[in-house]
Amino acid sequence: MQNLKSGNKTVLTLASLLACIPALADDGADIGHIEQALRPAIALAGKPVPTATLADEMQRLHVPGVSIAVIRDGKIAWAKGYGLASKDGQPVTPETLFQAASISKPVTALAALRMVEAGKLALDADINTELRTWKLPPGPKGAHATLRQLLSHTAGTSVSGFPGYAHDAAVPTLVQVLDGKPPANTKPIRIENPPGQAWTYSGGGYTVVQRAMIDRAGKPFPELLAETVLAPLGMKDSGFSQPLPAAQLARAAMPHDAKGEPYKGGPYTYPELAAAGLWTTPSDLARFILGVQRNADASGQALLSPAMARTMLEPVKNGYALGFGIEGKGPSLSFGHGGSNVGYQDVLLAYLGQGDGVVVMTNGEGGNDLAQGILRAAAFEYRWPGNQTAVRKAVALSPAKRKALVGTYEIKGMGNFEITDQDGQLVLGLREGSVEPLYAASASPAVLFVLSRELELRMAKDGSPAGRLHAGSFDLPFKRSAKVPKH
Repeated sequence: MQNLKSGNKTVLTLASLLACIPALADDGADIGHIEQALRPAIALAGKPVPTATLADEMQRLHVPGVSIAVIRDGKIAWAKGYGLASKDGQPVTPETLFQAASISKPVTALAALRMVEAGKLALDADINTELRTWKLPPGPKGAHATLRQLLSHTAGTSVSGFPGYAHDAAVPTLVQVLDGKPPANTKPIRIENPPGQAWTYSGGGYTVVQRAMIDRAGKPFPELLAETVLAPLGMKDSGFSQPLPAAQLARAAMPHDAKGEPYKGGPYTYPELAAAGLWTTPSDLARFILGVQRNADASGQALLSPAMARTMLEPVKNGYALGFGIEGKGPSLSFGHGGSNVGYQDVLLAYLGQGDGVVVMTNGEGGNDLAQGILRAAAFEYRWPGNQTAVRKAVALSPAKRKALVGTYEIKGMGNFEITDQDGQLVLGLREGSVEPLYAASASPAVLFVLSRELELRMAKDGSPAGRLHAGSFDLPFKRSAKVPKH
């Protein structure tokens, strides 16, 4: 997947295309520090924290373009674009549009909760009482799901995420997606596990919510979201139209694969609007953050009552509330979400009590690592209470133990990853074209970690080639599917 044509020409072009809107003079030094010192999630004990420049990381990760907006003290402090919106195309600016991917979910959740307060949806009733044109079949033992469960990924519904539809593919209707019927490329959305018992990430659940919101409002989803969230928060560059109208496509960043090559035909289409359909900018998502922060402190023109605002940000299970992942306590309490569509990787993170936050949007498959590095650089620069580089101790593994770990591992429904041994160092390959060193934790050598992100492979204690991948709200089982040769 991604590879910008490397060489001196590309490096010089990238450096010359760091385009931005004017920032306040006081922000200039901060921006420069962040651009020059992206930081890893983890550093090894006894060694300096490694940093990298933004331009170098874009080159290394083959990410053509990135756009950033930073919030400080309840205001958008600065916004800036870097690199290219398309290969050999226009520079990214703060007005360049990106697919928000799963960051669509918290925007949808806010709209749904506004409908609850308006008496148009019920938070804890069987969702089938809200659905008019389609019904969600009962789950195990006749179980039914509620809106609260669907928004918090505790409804036990199927279909984790959606692959989208290429430019030349037939696009299904919403009901075809719900029932998994052609031309839908995902299975039917059904209740597979008892609702309320466990947290299982389900874009399918949000697609059920989309249907319920349309049925109860009696209007198209893009129009409904514009009325309830986008317009009230001043998100003038945002919309849920899929595909993006031709008039706006010229402003959009094009998606690129893990080698930096553009996807043929441009952006994929996502009829699953509630789960993945938002087009927006970091500045507009910063306005969304500010709206959520105002909701929480009941200041200004809040879109939710204080009680409902608290409900939205109250974790249900696994640190996930109604549309947001929640981390920390007290001053470090934060809410956020990531996004991953074909060729787009995004991160949104904000602190609840101090009016700070950051949004990073990219148009490359390697963009998540880049976005996380930018987030940590901002957190370090502004001395935010969370998202700082952590220090961990590592222990060397014997050749026999390294050999026993080598292989291709499968996460059911999510894809594969590889562990290889390169000159005595275990290496993790989470996606094509990207590998990084894998370390064993000194406190528990069965726990393997990387430096780029807070991700652990917790190997089975009985020594079998299986375990669980733990990263934020995700806790996913994996098992070895095949051996790979030692490199």
